[in-house]
Amino acid sequence: MTGAQTRSEHVFDATTEAFEKDVIEASLQTPILVDLWAEWCGPCKSLGPILEKLAGEYKGAFRLAKIDVDAEQQLAAMFGVRSIPTVVLISGGQVVDGFAGALPEGQIREFLTRHGIQPAEGGEPAADAEAKPAETPEEAINRLQQAIAADPDRAELKLDLALALMRAGRVEPAQAELDALPANLATDARAVRLRSQLELARALAGAPSLEELRSRVQADDADWEARDLLGVRLLIEGEAAAGLDQFIDILKRQRDWQDGRAKKRLLAAFATIDDAQLVSTYRRKMASLLF
Repeated sequence: MTGAQTRSEHVFDATTEAFEKDVIEASLQTPILVDLWAEWCGPCKSLGPILEKLAGEYKGAFRLAKIDVDAEQQLAAMFGVRSIPTVVLISGGQVVDGFAGALPEGQIREFLTRHGIQPAEGGEPAADAEAKPAETPEEAINRLQQAIAADPDRAELKLDLALALMRAGRVEPAQAELDALPANLATDARAVRLRSQLELARALAGAPSLEELRSRVQADDADWEARDLLGVRLLIEGEAAAGLDQFIDILKRQRDWQDGRAKKRLLAAFATIDDAQLVSTYRRKMASLLF
């Protein structure tokens, strides 16, 4: 098979053979919304036309990749699909968000807007959005708590709240919201990513400062505890490659330390890093040490 079967200019059927090129690589230029569906799925039949309508209306601001989970079982397994419809947003080569279930059109528009995806004709509103001050994590928490109070049955708002709490550094409340999510949202791409972020954040509870950890590693390069925490600190503070290097070094020299903690740290880090090329590079490094 040579590529996606084009359904329209902005909607196509994604296949296992062409997924890397048509979805992952293409998302480096244009966000790809992936619709995982099946012919027998009732909610899929209501959601699909809405997504296709929006893809046409947005005129290239995003592309819609349709995946029939019965025909493309390998892709369904890759996404860990537990229920359908499931929708995943891929941008920059990475899964950045998603939702499960047949949301109404208004909520899907909100979902797209949250990720900066605007209709092609919407140049003026987009400019207004840029001029508006960015919402702080605390403002987002307050907004979401009010929305949940007004509509407690909208479970996806609780996932949004968990993410906002994490951005505000409120690890335990974020974990509590995450643990309380219904089963269909617990496997949502954002929830999976948040779980990894919380795992890393909890490791730093009571941990020494970055400078102290660097000093400990310089004094004793086999201080695995310091090297591990240094890797986590670097990741949290945005120095992803330097953080991953610490875990790779532990894996290379003390593979079984703390029941293989370095491998676990690497896998958690891969789930939180947006740079697809960096993740791919370090996945290969990890694999070369393990196999």
